[in-house]
Amino acid sequence: MKTLKRATKLRILKKRFRSIAMDSNHQNNYKLNKTEKKFLRKQIKARHTLLRHEGIETVSYATQVLVVANGGLGNGVSRNQLLPVLEKCGPVDALLMPPNKPYSFVRYKTTEESERAYVTLNGKEIVDDLGQKIILYLNFVEKAQWKELGLQALPPGLMVVEEIISSEDEKMLLESVNWTEDTENQNFQKSLKHRRVKHFGYEFHYENNNVDKNKPLPGGLPDICDSILEKWLKEGFIKHKPDQLTVNQYEPGHGIPAHIDTHSAFEDEIVSLSLGSEIVMDFKHPDGVTVPVMLPRRSLLVMTGESRYLWTHGITPRKFDTVQASKSHKSGIITSDVGDLTLSKRGIRTSFTFRKVRQTPCNCSYPLVCDSQMKETPSSFPESDKEASQLEREYVHQVYEEIAGHFSSTRHTPWPRVVEFLKALPSGSLVADIGCGNGKYLGVNKELYMIGCDRSQNLVDICRERQFEAFVCDALAVPVHSGSCDACISIAVIHHFATAARRVAAIQELVRLLRPGGKALIYVWAMEQEYNNKKSKYLRENRVSQGKKEEINSDTSVQELLVEQMPVVGNQDSACSVPSTNDFQKGGCDSRKVTDSKLPVHTNRTSFHSQDLLVPWHLKGNPGKNKLVEPFGPVGSHDPSPVFHRYYHVFCAGELEAACQTLSNVSVLQSYYDQGNWCVILQKV
Repeated sequence: MKTLKRATKLRILKKRFRSIAMDSNHQNNYKLNKTEKKFLRKQIKARHTLLRHEGIETVSYATQVLVVANGGLGNGVSRNQLLPVLEKCGPVDALLMPPNKPYSFVRYKTTEESERAYVTLNGKEIVDDLGQKIILYLNFVEKAQWKELGLQALPPGLMVVEEIISSEDEKMLLESVNWTEDTENQNFQKSLKHRRVKHFGYEFHYENNNVDKNKPLPGGLPDICDSILEKWLKEGFIKHKPDQLTVNQYEPGHGIPAHIDTHSAFEDEIVSLSLGSEIVMDFKHPDGVTVPVMLPRRSLLVMTGESRYLWTHGITPRKFDTVQASKSHKSGIITSDVGDLTLSKRGIRTSFTFRKVRQTPCNCSYPLVCDSQMKETPSSFPESDKEASQLEREYVHQVYEEIAGHFSSTRHTPWPRVVEFLKALPSGSLVADIGCGNGKYLGVNKELYMIGCDRSQNLVDICRERQFEAFVCDALAVPVHSGSCDACISIAVIHHFATAARRVAAIQELVRLLRPGGKALIYVWAMEQEYNNKKSKYLRENRVSQGKKEEINSDTSVQELLVEQMPVVGNQDSACSVPSTNDFQKGGCDSRKVTDSKLPVHTNRTSFHSQDLLVPWHLKGNPGKNKLVEPFGPVGSHDPSPVFHRYYHVFCAGELEAACQTLSNVSVLQSYYDQGNWCVILQKV
């Protein structure tokens, strides 16, 4: 009886709530009780959140279409859960569930049915696939709105073969792996944090993403694999018999960062057998196009050509994958048909990845991302975090202190896509610019409250002269409360950190500052300065004029409309000459330091041949003052101006995104290439 009374009371409450929520003017003439106020407050918050973050405008009158806040694939609600709940209010004409979004759209056949759903389901509690309670909030919209993903095709050279082995063979393969042995193996232990790994034929070394070709493992590949591989060769699925096998076991929620298998380590063909459970693997082109590919249980993934050498592949850490709802769809691309998407709970998946170790240098058609066709930087430096910190102090911190005035004079025009990011943020957002330089982004959007920080006291002083809020700090330890920022930007900063661990730590510090749902934009200098057959502005500015070679004091991550042009001074492929004065000993051009650093000195306005290098900065004017002097004389004349070297790690395709994806509380929303830079927009989840 009590339950019946409570249900009746709730129905009456929801009817009253409907009239209140749909007619805001009525609020002034109606006194709400505590429960009604809570309902209304949540309803209004859902409406504002949809508009603020998704651009979805709700309406105050009844339509056939409702947006269901909290009822989306992005927060663990599957089509199979939501549809029966919605159908209790009437026949559903369509249920549209955009991928990765915490809302969905439902269209009823009549307005009366949608009104019934609005009254009945607002505030309804359901349980998602993880067993968590979720409350639905519904609002009327004129039409369903979401961003079309467009038509996609499998990356060139990629093939998925379904049911490549029988269930009996699958069982034997899984039972053949003894996970209890070799647990003292160092390489095995390193991988335990994210997944269980075993190697056969050759051990894969994660510290350098390669194998030691001179040290094959005893025993070769398991005998059980021989007959299977022979069958694949005979049927034409593979062209070479592999001699290396890596077995990975993934628990639900685990993944692997986006990566490209090292070109010089393995031959063109890489194949992966999925056992135990299906998975969605994401393939990403350097231009930012992402293709999610379903790999069914007992299927074979074959990567050759462009898909093997140019596209990154990885598995996003999560417990559910967005998949096609149609049972007829098994393998291949997860399409953008929002009317046919649902969630699939991950199980324990074991992958057998077969490769053939390469004995000769790679001569693929992608030299810009091929380690065999690029001059590699010696990996011996820096050998420790202490050495990395010392390198940054001498070749980053001290250099920017010396060149701050000249550097600032060449930094005028904000980059369009950074401006676009800042202007898209809601008014009143608190935004931190980590590594703000002279503060050229701090005043871009007057509707934001922006603070900046930089390691250089002189650059921060310039910010303050321009009436910007800025302070001095290290990007690895920003003295701002965790979760206090709506957004952060890091433009041309993280490439100055000298180890992969320190670069990831810098990204983690950005994420720490963000509130849940907050976004960060990161720009780093790209190894690929010629992309899609088009040179970056950095290379295009290297031109011959009046018989003199000219260059610009700039990194590609500083693309300005107004640039300083200067002639080459000496041979920049070696350590530069040192002026007789000691005015710029801190981080200046010192041949001993350049030699000791084991890093090549880059020739400005040319392609990169190393990921870790020193980039010259020709200082114009008195180092102690901010005013400029006349341009240098012709090549060969006396040059009294000092040359400083800044350390950079230029990023290869997919490297920045992979660094972001090592963090468990981060979702990469977008990655793209912008005039010689790799860029990501990430969100704290």
